[in-house]
Amino acid sequence: MNYQGQCLCGAITYQLTASPILIALCHCKDCQRSAGAPLVAWASFYESSLVLIKGEPKTINSSGAAMRSFCQECGSGLFYRNADVMPGIVDIQSATLDDPNALPPILQMQVAERLEWMKHIDELPEVDRFPEDDA
Repeated sequence: MNYQGQCLCGAITYQLTASPILIALCHCKDCQRSAGAPLVAWASFYESSLVLIKGEPKTINSSGAAMRSFCQECGSGLFYRNADVMPGIVDIQSATLDDPNALPPILQMQVAERLEWMKHIDELPEVDRFPEDDA
């Protein structure tokens, strides 16, 4: 299986040459803070399957052995590594894939840190685009 992806501005493009090990939604506070979002969708792959096609992400140590990589130009989060917990594995922020629908999550993790209002997100009204301005 091959998957392609990129950051928002296209400065970094990548390819994955194998099938994912796991696809999950993470609710941990580190992911929330890093992404500025209530959760992050991750697809885990063996490190050997990740090929950078263009660009070089910046990597920071976000906590202990946790290493987060992102585009220095647009700030898109891309990769996560933690050699202590997941040696030889790289997590890809699956929303950066050219076809994120190709890898739907199969579980939610770190739900102990899930924002309270996320427990009932499916109960909110939905609109296809922006809500109509009633003013």
